Amino acid sequence: MTDFAHKVLVMTDIHITKEGRKIIGLDPMERFKEALNHALTNHPDAAGLVITGDLTHHGIRDQYQRLKAVLDEVPIPVHLTLGNHDFRDQFVANFPDVPRDQNGFVQSSVRVGEYKLILLDTHDPTVEPFHGGNICEKRLDWLKDQLEGQPKGSCVLMMHHPPFETGFPGMDVIGLSNRDALNQIIADSPAVAMSISGHVHRTIWGSAGGKPSANLKSTCHQMPLELVDDDSSLSLDEPGSYAIMLLGNDGIVLINEDFGLDNEPSSDPDSQ
Repeated sequence: MTDFAHKVLVMTDIHITKEGRKIIGLDPMERFKEALNHALTNHPDAAGLVITGDLTHHGIRDQYQRLKAVLDEVPIPVHLTLGNHDFRDQFVANFPDVPRDQNGFVQSSVRVGEYKLILLDTHDPTVEPFHGGNICEKRLDWLKDQLEGQPKGSCVLMMHHPPFETGFPGMDVIGLSNRDALNQIIADSPAVAMSISGHVHRTIWGSAGGKPSANLKSTCHQMPLELVDDDSSLSLDEPGSYAIMLLGNDGIVLINEDFGLDNEPSSDPDSQ
């Protein structure tokens, strides 16, 4: 039997809006609450919840306040970082207790057993195109410091913008502008086990710096499987999703979980 000592819930792209405002007919807050209820009911033993950016849809005060009211009721530790729909000054004003690095970026590291989860802030509105991401030299230097001296395979990097090209033209245009610099750090550090990101609203597996990299779906609306069109605003009403990260002696397992399907498990020996 595999020994997984710890479990961490991972969500991304929750896109909280003003009350009553929907995205393609979906209420992001209702979807987020449904995700939380599903995750906490089925995984009450989780060591924490990480949300990797696009916490709100417009990065304004009332949206962060709506989110804060919900997160204040979550019974496990919550760890946050930013996406392209967020704004750092507004986030900090409404979440003053969330850890930041020495330069004010919403970056932090979290110890879970023998593992270290490193949350990176890829938000940078000064870099074109606007919704693209960037990790400046100060943030990269902070990452190097976090990795220094850590055991092999003990660190998971968690961020909003994927550190690899996804094959979705519209999203790759607004991807991480300096992914090569990040990937060099990943390649050079034996401490990095894998990276996890959001932004694309689709479950995608790839590699970054020669290490496994996972991109997760949104709790709300999803990106259609469009590998030709360069429109980054395309969205589908598909089930919301989150991930369960299992941390064990032999490594890491990441499980995608769609919710809202109303499926009950049944046993059929002929199905295996």
